[in-house]
Amino acid sequence: MCPIWPLHLIILYLLALCPLWVIVQAVPELTASFDPADITVNMDEYHLVNIAIEGPGMQLGDEFSLVSADPHVALAEWNTTNYQLTEDHIANNKFENVIKVNGKFLGLSNVMLEGKRGSENIPIKNNALPVVVIRPQRVIDTIFVTSIATFVSLIFINFGCAMDWPTVKEVVKRPVGPIIGMAGQFLFMPLMTFGLGYVIFPDNAAMRLGMFFTGVAPGGGASNIWTFILGGNLNLSLAMTTISTIAAFGFMPLWLFSLGQVVFANAQIVVPYMRIATFVIGLIVPLAIGLGMQRFTPRIAAFMVRILKGFSTTLLLFIIVFAIVTNIYIFELFTWQIIVAGMGIPWLGYCAGYVMARLFRQPHADALAISIETGIQNTGIAIFLLRYSLGQPLADLTTVVPVSAAIMTPVPMTCIYIYQKIKACFINRRKHKKMLEEDVTPGTESPQPAIISTADLYGRSAKGVEAGEAPVPSDVSDDRDVPVETK
Repeated sequence: MCPIWPLHLIILYLLALCPLWVIVQAVPELTASFDPADITVNMDEYHLVNIAIEGPGMQLGDEFSLVSADPHVALAEWNTTNYQLTEDHIANNKFENVIKVNGKFLGLSNVMLEGKRGSENIPIKNNALPVVVIRPQRVIDTIFVTSIATFVSLIFINFGCAMDWPTVKEVVKRPVGPIIGMAGQFLFMPLMTFGLGYVIFPDNAAMRLGMFFTGVAPGGGASNIWTFILGGNLNLSLAMTTISTIAAFGFMPLWLFSLGQVVFANAQIVVPYMRIATFVIGLIVPLAIGLGMQRFTPRIAAFMVRILKGFSTTLLLFIIVFAIVTNIYIFELFTWQIIVAGMGIPWLGYCAGYVMARLFRQPHADALAISIETGIQNTGIAIFLLRYSLGQPLADLTTVVPVSAAIMTPVPMTCIYIYQKIKACFINRRKHKKMLEEDVTPGTESPQPAIISTADLYGRSAKGVEAGEAPVPSDVSDDRDVPVETK
């Protein structure tokens, strides 16, 4: 047995630990700090951040680099080329510099600081800088909103000129259509978007909230335009839009503070009473102006009605094109889930509204108005709700759901409009062809039976006709009983 047993085991253990101890002593203990500690930067802009790295163990040749957790959202770079340690840094155990963080797209990311000593990594504590990238308020957004509000007010004046007030009174007296529309708008749509949100976004509460907010919004002004263009009952549509918007003062809080809290309990939900009231005023005042023109300036009102269809079509094209151009950036957020959600909200609303209306024996024009009123939502109110309920950039990110719904809303209506135009073209061509066939007149050679008939009408024999007597025209009266004056 070894005379120093068991001391030799302790000596061997210490000899094995010495290299590890030397390595540990050589590793620096560095801590990073950022000023400011977190930043919010606009898309396509940058923000400068002061950075300091402190701690013992720095060596010449150590390098620091910047890595973005999501380069699609934000990128960072040194504002100077001096990002290697110098003797001054080692003497002070401190490295200071400035980094530039560039905002690329909406979202959340982290800019992380990494250290290198040759091929080895240097651990750095507190090495992440939280970055929030948001969308700036642009001049084109203000122009878009202002122009849309102006044009929509003008078209509602046109609707007032075209409105048949006795028909509206009849709708209010027998509100079968509005009741069906209210059931679809404030019962089917909220429940459908609530359930569909869990199917499409099972792990994303914010996107589910975006769907639900779109479903609880009242009907949009575009519903009246599409109803008129497609030949629905415009008076019923205008009455339903007004009633549903006023009813939103009660139904929206009911859904937002019940199922809305289930969808996203942490959201600070604010009911936009002022925005709803503004929409009601913006709806009723132009209609009242149009009705006044109908009474006091009938010629101008008649002209406004004549240009209504062309103006409505132009306005819809303007809204669609301008909205796409203004929000082109948001298409980067589109996924198959977003597209399915955008299609599901309005398209299921169209189907449900039309089916309910037909089940209650409503005529096609009324059923079409109810269908459109149910499916088209006021996405502007949904976007407003999201902006005030969620922080940035989550608010902007979730608005992709109502924006997707707004883009998908006109697709079925456009297809129906094209179908109607093609069908009308074929019908008109068929009618024109039939009229041409009916307008063809006989040639100079009259058929023989017509001659015989004319001769028989005047009592002439077939023999006289065969002898070549000229037939008497049918418009000449019979003069056989008229006395002839003799000279």
